[in-house]
Amino acid sequence: MKKTDVLIIGAGVAGASAAIRLAQLRPDLQITMLTKTNTKESNTSWAQGGIAAVWDLETDDFEKHIADTLDAGDGICDEAVVRIVVEEGRERVQDIIDMGARFDKEDDGDYNLGREGGHTENRILHYKDITGWEIQRTLNETVKTFSNITIYEQYFAIDIITQHHQGRVLTRLTPDIECYGAYVLNKENNDIEAILAKTTIMCTGGTGQIYRNTTNPLIATGDGIAMFYRAKGRLANMEFVQFHPTALYGTGGDQPDFLISEAVRGFGAILKRPDGSEFMDAYDERKSLAPRDIVARAIDNEMKISGAEHMCLDCRHLNHEEFLEHFPNIYEKCKSVGIDAFTDLIPVVPACHYMCGGILVDTHGRSSIKSLYAAGECTCSGLHGANRLASNSLLEGLVYGYRVAEDIKQTIDDLTIMENIADWDADGTIEPKEMVLITRSWMELKELMSYYVGIVRTNVRLKRAADRLALLYEETENLYGSTVISPQLCELRNLITIAFLVTKGAQMRQESRGLHYNTDFPEEYPYIETTYL
Repeated sequence: MKKTDVLIIGAGVAGASAAIRLAQLRPDLQITMLTKTNTKESNTSWAQGGIAAVWDLETDDFEKHIADTLDAGDGICDEAVVRIVVEEGRERVQDIIDMGARFDKEDDGDYNLGREGGHTENRILHYKDITGWEIQRTLNETVKTFSNITIYEQYFAIDIITQHHQGRVLTRLTPDIECYGAYVLNKENNDIEAILAKTTIMCTGGTGQIYRNTTNPLIATGDGIAMFYRAKGRLANMEFVQFHPTALYGTGGDQPDFLISEAVRGFGAILKRPDGSEFMDAYDERKSLAPRDIVARAIDNEMKISGAEHMCLDCRHLNHEEFLEHFPNIYEKCKSVGIDAFTDLIPVVPACHYMCGGILVDTHGRSSIKSLYAAGECTCSGLHGANRLASNSLLEGLVYGYRVAEDIKQTIDDLTIMENIADWDADGTIEPKEMVLITRSWMELKELMSYYVGIVRTNVRLKRAADRLALLYEETENLYGSTVISPQLCELRNLITIAFLVTKGAQMRQESRGLHYNTDFPEEYPYIETTYL
């Protein structure tokens, strides 16, 4: 067993920023970070567009950013949370600039501020079209400067340790569930270890791999949310899955799908049909700069009406030199598949991009399980409501990572490490004979979620998804109980849990709102504020 003061599961923007702030506040604490691959691989590092912050105070202000966020969230954002993130966001962005983040600047030295869908002002700080990579680089280099932060790479978290592992029966109504750390799989030697901690922070990122088309990396398997649900913690609003409108079509089954950043539309690109005609004016007065839920549904509808396999993004009229400066990787990726953005329309399709629901947390990142905090995409903080405003995700990770650290500073001295925790019991299990059982179940899961619980839903589709998921769950649990643990099996198990939660949340929300659109409830808004799971 390993022991630490603070265990952080995940090393993206939320996890790393929490570690850095806590190390600054309390150099006496031992902080341990886990990542199931390496510190360069996270949902953060794949973010393209940028980070939203009120920067140019002559043209922008907090109230505008708050209003844009509330509008995108379609009525169910927590306004107090939105205000916290927006108003504290400017300082947190300054923090990461001070750490060395190199956001693009104009010739006069001012930051080049982009604009994306749903924003009424230019407020997106960016680094080319790989902003997430730059933020992850900055955080990784800063983490290395603290001697009290230890990083374990290739460590896969299996389950949160609670009173359940001491023999106590827990339910979702149990009021005093406590977290003592986590069981983790060392992928290099296949040993399962218990890491015990006074406080644990869940920062495990997204869930995109439940769908066939996703901009999320292969690691985005919803591990933290699934672990938390198994530990009987409180989740919320899992039905709100954001599909990015513009993933590059026709790349031969790339995983993940290549994202054409929303910043491209903010730069002036226009959505069009394959014949070159515009269509967004029929769906929203903001046209190609409407929020993502509206644009994704519009593209989906146009594809169904016409039978086309994709819609298109027109960049041909844009300044070529400036486009290459801002979007070099997007241009080169298109060229690599035979598309010249300066002469050709870019074929695009919607792809799963972001989970707006998750672990229910308060304004300090506290969850319903004692001594367990959460931050970033795995949470439901109230910031995003029914639809995340573009480039608010990196901002949330920075703000909540900081706030979690500030709260832990005040509470950790009253906590102790639980000692009487049993080792992981693997008796009675055997090596799996057929890995194909796992891979085929994963593919089946992606297909049924894409067809039945995608951008547009119906009650019949949701019922069919729930029935199929029940069979997949039973088969996978039998496999889990009888074979040796592997990351692939754990990820499949977690994905089935996430798919169930998304489907269940969608069945509970009998209205169409934001990212959840059910044709059986197309107009009526009974105002269901939160779906709890």
